[in-house]
Amino acid sequence: METFCASCRQHLKNFVELIQRASENILQIIKDFFESIQSCSCLKRKKPEPNRLYKPVLQQHEKEAAQEFLQHIEEASESNVIDTECLEALQTLAASENPRLQQSAALYYLHISEQLKNELPEEYLEPYCALLRSNDLEVQRKSSLSLVNLLVEGNVNKETVVQIGLLEPILELLGSGDATVQCNSCACVATLATSVLNREAIACQGGIKPLLGLAKSYDPRVQQNAVGAILNLTRSEKTQLLLCKEGALPVLILHLQSPDSEVQYYSCSALTNIASNPHHHQTMLQIGDGILLKMLLSLMSSSVVKVCCQACYCLRNLSLNEDTQADIVAMNCLPQLHELLKFSSKNVHEAALSILSTLSENHSNTDAIVSENILKTLGKLLLIHKMSPGISNYAATIIHKLATSETQQAIVDSCCAVVLLQALSHLRVHDESLLYVTACIAELAKHETIRTQMIHESDVNIAAYLLMLSNQSENTDLSFQAACIISQLGLDGMFSLLLRPHTREIVGYVLHFLKHQEIRFQHLGLLTVRNLRKDSHFAAVFSERQLMVQLSRVCQQTAEIQELLQTVLSYIKEEDQKQDD
Repeated sequence: METFCASCRQHLKNFVELIQRASENILQIIKDFFESIQSCSCLKRKKPEPNRLYKPVLQQHEKEAAQEFLQHIEEASESNVIDTECLEALQTLAASENPRLQQSAALYYLHISEQLKNELPEEYLEPYCALLRSNDLEVQRKSSLSLVNLLVEGNVNKETVVQIGLLEPILELLGSGDATVQCNSCACVATLATSVLNREAIACQGGIKPLLGLAKSYDPRVQQNAVGAILNLTRSEKTQLLLCKEGALPVLILHLQSPDSEVQYYSCSALTNIASNPHHHQTMLQIGDGILLKMLLSLMSSSVVKVCCQACYCLRNLSLNEDTQADIVAMNCLPQLHELLKFSSKNVHEAALSILSTLSENHSNTDAIVSENILKTLGKLLLIHKMSPGISNYAATIIHKLATSETQQAIVDSCCAVVLLQALSHLRVHDESLLYVTACIAELAKHETIRTQMIHESDVNIAAYLLMLSNQSENTDLSFQAACIISQLGLDGMFSLLLRPHTREIVGYVLHFLKHQEIRFQHLGLLTVRNLRKDSHFAAVFSERQLMVQLSRVCQQTAEIQELLQTVLSYIKEEDQKQDD
């Protein structure tokens, strides 16, 4: 062991004396001491001579494999990047102790990962185990990058990669001291985690802790890929629970303040997935004295559209709890949402409406939403996005929930009901949103002021489309809601005039409803007859024999049910009387 020189000994002596005096600036002096002593030439080690490095002996079979491999690369065409003849040579090179031979194999994989158009044969994945575990940094970098390329492009099956045992060396590389290797291995894990089966394997093999550690990396590439991997792990409930136990929530919440918009987006998306399970809400909202809501409300103002939208969806999931809703409304969320509805992005509109839809379900929020004049903006949005099922769906749900006798005038002023009625013909019959829209219109038509406005704005096309929907035998709920609208609007003579050219269709669906097994359909059929009979034309039509016969059957059936009901009630009363006696 080398001894200290005179200069270093003097430094040590000074250091001991300084400690004894317990100087106030002891920390700075200690730092200066180490800087001084480390700079001394006596402690500097000379680099070993190149001829002293260990050089593994090149075995004969390795020489032959290398020659065969080089010859194959020279003869292979660009289109034929995979040839089973070179697989054995690749396996030999990958398993070699010579880093240059391993680098050749790694370079070949990097080449084919950029050229390959089809799926890589499974046997070609086997050499990766040796390459990923190589002691050579360049081999680790190239092999991990090529595997990322193959995974991202779909040239290898994600489940197969895990099944043949490559997950373990990939997770080992997460602990590398090299940022490039960390970045590539995080990207591998992120891509593998898009598979449901792989998520549990990653969690079970200890992948969560190193990912959370790398999520705090100072290297932006590593941090981004690590948070992206965590995001994909949150897509399953079981891994969500494991992530929360390992402390993922504080890390993700902290990253909402990241200067990197991708990290913000990934973190917010991961929190959105976790918040889809109400069991996590309490824990999420307790971190940092409820800082999560404040951060999400702040991100709603982000200039990056996907970050803004994701913040809205996360708030939507958290607002399933009424207490949380109250907190969100109290934090001046509604004016922010209103501003987002005036934004030029359709995606932002849908995200903002998703929160409003949840908030509108709680009647205690009705006054606050209406007083914010959001309904007028909703009417304008519906005009702009008539052909958007998502926006029509959300808007219809919100208006439906807000429709009360007290909000009638506000809905009339916003023209929402009229726009919804006009939007019907722009939605396809099989769109789920069409059912929400028709249900909303049917509810609105029960209010006289709103119904009057809808009738004045209706035309023959709207009447014809409603009749077409009422005859949708394959979609009974849609048919029922459309018939409800016709029945309600038919109370007005102006609308019944629009229906006159379609007498045959009306009689058809009324007969169908009267024959239906469900009482609600029979009731609606009778209600339609009653409402439309005010028009002399329909009064004559409904007097036709076929319809009268069916009405008599319903009447008889109702009388029988009534009689049976009376019998049952009498029996119950007798039994109760006996028990009392």
